[in-house]
This record gives sequence, structure tokens and C-alpha cells, in this order.
Amino acid sequence: MDSRMEEIIKGALQESLRAKDEFVRENILNIEFVAEKIASALSNDRKLILCGNGGSAADAQHISAEFVNRFKMERPPLPAIAISTDTSILTSIGNDYGFDQVFSKQIKAIGMEGDVLIAISTSGRSPNIIKAVESAKDMGIYTIGLSGGDGGKLLEKADLCLCVNSKETPRIQETHIFVGHLICELVDYILFKRVLQDEEI
Repeated sequence: MDSRMEEIIKGALQESLRAKDEFVRENILNIEFVAEKIASALSNDRKLILCGNGGSAADAQHISAEFVNRFKMERPPLPAIAISTDTSILTSIGNDYGFDQVFSKQIKAIGMEGDVLIAISTSGRSPNIIKAVESAKDMGIYTIGLSGGDGGKLLEKADLCLCVNSKETPRIQETHIFVGHLICELVDYILFKRVLQDEEI
């Protein structure tokens, strides 16, 4: 066995575990709040909108799929949409107006007051993510940022920004999908399991 490769594997694991552990310890109440906010929106016939670039676009799609299909329990589909998926919309907006507006124009088209936006940017500095948040806030959409490092502009622009204390993009992304899964599980609990428990009392 190559000892250097073993060090890389173990080092990456320890960094990933540290990032997740520190993130949860610092944000446990914020994560609960986000789940309650999303559950409330879905209960009031509103939806969850997600966006991101690159790996964060994949995270947005991944989380959206967990809501629309199912996560761990059988339950009705929940309204969530990743706006980083339609190549015709993305390329037409990018071509006609610039890449900075590929998300904000979609939010203006489909967003409604009372919706919730999760905007994902590992640096917190992606111009199209910042514009998406600004447009959403103008429309009365609650904005949640997922970022890393110092949070960038997303930290000050979003209503609430959950920031991973790491400068390593892979560790930040691993934590983002972890918190995405946590939010899915908590929303399912709030909407379905907790309601059932309350009815039994």
C-alpha cells in the first residue's frame, strides 16, 4: 500500500468529519429554524427554490429531488425546484442578458411571496447567486444561503446564511449535502411524524 495515499484518505476523512461536526455544533438551532421555515412554506401552498453553480448546482438538484420524490419515509411529493437544470433557460438568459441573471430572472418568473430560496455558493461570492437572493428578497421570499469560508457577500445578503468553517471546496460541499439531508429529514418529521405524534397525545 502507498503510505502517502493512505495519509490522503485519512486526512480527507478527518477534515470532512471536523467540518461537519463544527458546522452542526455552531448551527443546530439555525438548522432547526430553516426546517421549520421550509415546512411552514410548504404547508401554506408555497415552494422551495434552490440554485447553485457547478457542484452546488448538483447539490441543488439533489436536495430538490429528495423533496419531490421522497427522502427516508413514504409521504406525498413536496414542491421543490432547482433552477439550475433547464439548459434552454440558462443559455438564453446567459446569452441575452449575461450569466449573472440566470437565476434572478427565473425567480422573478416563478417565485411567489412566501416561498423559500436556498442559494448555494461555496465562496458566497457568485454574482448570479447574490442577484438571485436580492431578487427573492424583493419579492418577499425568505432567503437561506449555504456558503463556506468567511461567507462572502452571501453572509450579509441572505436572511440567514449557514456557513461552513473551511477553505476547502470539497469539505464545504460535503457539509452542504449533509445539511441538505438533515433539512429534508427534519421537514419530513415536522410535516408528517410530528403531526402524527401530536394527534396521538
